[in-house]
Amino acid sequence: MSAATPGASTSNSAPPLSPSRTARITLRVVPRNALAGLSEDWADLYARSSAATPFQSYSWLCSWWRAYGTPGRLRVFLAYRGGRLVAAAPLRLEYRLGCRVLTPVGGGQSDFTDIMVDDAEGDAGLRELRAGLLAQPGWDVIDLPEARPGAAVLRLAGLWGGRAWTLPASTCLQLPGRPIEQVMAGLNSRRARRLRTALRKLDAMDLSVDVVEPDRVEHSVTELLRLHTLQWESRGINVQHTQPQFMDHLTRATRSLVVEDRAVLKEFRVRGRLRACDLTVVGKDFVGGYLYGADPELRAEADVLTMLLRDNLETTHRLGRPVLSLLRGDEPHKAKFGCEAVVNQRVMLGRGVRSAAYAASAGARAAGQELLKRRCPRLAERFASWR
Repeated sequence: MSAATPGASTSNSAPPLSPSRTARITLRVVPRNALAGLSEDWADLYARSSAATPFQSYSWLCSWWRAYGTPGRLRVFLAYRGGRLVAAAPLRLEYRLGCRVLTPVGGGQSDFTDIMVDDAEGDAGLRELRAGLLAQPGWDVIDLPEARPGAAVLRLAGLWGGRAWTLPASTCLQLPGRPIEQVMAGLNSRRARRLRTALRKLDAMDLSVDVVEPDRVEHSVTELLRLHTLQWESRGINVQHTQPQFMDHLTRATRSLVVEDRAVLKEFRVRGRLRACDLTVVGKDFVGGYLYGADPELRAEADVLTMLLRDNLETTHRLGRPVLSLLRGDEPHKAKFGCEAVVNQRVMLGRGVRSAAYAASAGARAAGQELLKRRCPRLAERFASWR
C-alpha cells in the first residue's frame, strides 16, 4: 500500500494527518485486495452522505474490485478534515482515446455512480475536494456515467469551472412506494383493469414468496442467474451477466448487503417449485429492482413483471421508502404501470485540452446512439446488449 499527498512523491505509508489543515486529500494506489482497511471509515461516511446509494457502499465496491479490478489501477481519493473522512471518490484508471480517464469502481454493474461527501461539509468541502483532485497528477478526465438526480458529483460539477460536461445517460423508471392497489388508482381504467386481471390470476396460483437469509445467498444467486439466463436465452442477454466474475461479485456483494439491510433477495415458488428469484437493493430514499430471473414457462401462467412489481412495492412501502425504482432501462413493457421517467447524467470533469476532445467525442457518440435508438430501436437494443 502506498500513499501520496497532492504534488508529493509516493511513499510506503500515509503521513499523519494534520489537524491544522482544513482538508487533506490523499491519493492511495493500492493493489487488488487492499481496500480492506477502509471499511469502518467508509461506513461512517456512508451514514453521513444522504446522496450515497448501495452502489457506493463499501460492500459493493470492495466486492466489485475483487472480481474486476486490475492491480495498480485503483485511485481512491480520500478527503479528511481533522482526521475524519469527509469525502471519497473511488475511481480506477483507464486509457481511452489517448486520455487518462478515471472511471468509477463498480463499473457497468452499478446503476448509480457517484462520489461520497459528508452532508455537513456543504459546498466548502466540495471546493476543497476539487482543489485536491486538480492537484493530483496522472489523469485528464474523471468520467462518471450514471449520476442520479441529487448526486454529489453533480454538485461538484457545478463548482468545477469551465471543463465540466454533462450528458443524458440511462433512463430509470420509478413508482411511488405505495401498495399496488394504490398505484392502480392512478392509472386509466383500461390499464387498471388489465392489472387487476393479472393480479387475480396470481392470487389463484399456489404462489409462495420466501426471503433468503445470508447463509442461503450463494445458492439463491446461482439459481437467479440460471433463471435469468433462461429467460433471455433467445433475446440477447447482457453478456456480462453470464461471466464468472459477475457471479463472483454478485454473490459476495449480495451476502454482505443482505446482512446490512441494504438488499433483499427473494425466491418465488409455484406449487413448491422454484420459478423465480428477485434481487432488490435498499437505498436511503428508494428501493431498486436490480436483477431477477424467471423460468420462461412461468410467463405462460402469469404476468411475471406484475408479480415482481407487487412484491417490490410491498417491500418499498414496508420499509418506508418513498420510491420504487426499476433502475436502468425504459423498456416499453414497463409503460403499463404508469412509471415516471427519471434520467441519469453522465458527468465528465476535466483539465487540459485532451479532456475537451474526450468530451466532444463522448457527445458525438451519444448523439449517434440516440439517433439509432429513434430510427432503429431493435438494433439499438441489440447493440447495447452486445456492449
